[in-house]
Amino acid sequence: MIIVHHLNNSRSQRVIWLLEELGVDYEIKRYQRDSKTMLAPKSLLKVHPLGKSPVITDGDLTIAESGAIIEYLIDRYDVESKFAPVIGTPTRLRYTYWLHFAEGSAMSPLLMKLVFDHIEKAPMPFFAKPIAKAISKKTKASFIDPQIKAHLDYVESELEKSTWLAGGRLTGADIQMSFPLEAAAARGGLGENHPKIMAFLKRIHDRAGYKRALERGGEYNLLS
Repeated sequence: MIIVHHLNNSRSQRVIWLLEELGVDYEIKRYQRDSKTMLAPKSLLKVHPLGKSPVITDGDLTIAESGAIIEYLIDRYDVESKFAPVIGTPTRLRYTYWLHFAEGSAMSPLLMKLVFDHIEKAPMPFFAKPIAKAISKKTKASFIDPQIKAHLDYVESELEKSTWLAGGRLTGADIQMSFPLEAAAARGGLGENHPKIMAFLKRIHDRAGYKRALERGGEYNLLS
C-alpha cells in the first residue's frame, strides 16, 4: 500500500492528485506545519533524513522529491500509459523538460520572493527594520520580480502551442507544474495578464481527480 506523508499546504498535494488520476489505492499520513516557523514537524525525519514533504512509502521503498515520485508512480502504476508520452518522441522530451522545469527553474524565484516577503514582516529591532525592508524591496524589484515575470511569460508562450505543456493531453508534467503556477497565482503576481496560464489552472481545478484530491488532502491555502 502506498502511503503519502502529506504536509499541509505543500507539494505533496500534487502527489495525491496524481494518485487520484491513476486510480491507485493509497493512504494519507498527515503532518502539520509549525504555526510560527511554517516548517515541517520533526516527525517527518523518521520517514526521510531531510524531514521534508512530499515523501511516499510503497512497501519497502521510500521515495522523496516530487519529480522522482511522479516518475515512479507513472512508471509503476500507469498501466494504460496515459500520463507520460512514448519514450523517444518529441512529446516525451517536452514532458521531461517540464517535469524538471517546475522545481529546477520555476520554483526558485518564487521561493526567494517568499523568503524576502517574510523578512519584511519578521520581528526585529526597530532600527534594523527600515534597512531590512529597503534591502528586501530592492532585491525583489531588481531581480526576483523580473525573474518571476520572465518565467511566467515563457510558460504563457509555451501554452500557446498546445492545450497542455507536453501536448494535447494531461501528463505528469502538468501535475508537476501545477504547484509553481498555483504559487505564482497566490503570491507571485500571476493574473489575467497571463490568460493561457489562468485557463490552464482552470482546466486543472475543474478535473474530478483534482477535486477528489482536495477533499482527501485537506487544507490547501495556495488556492486562496
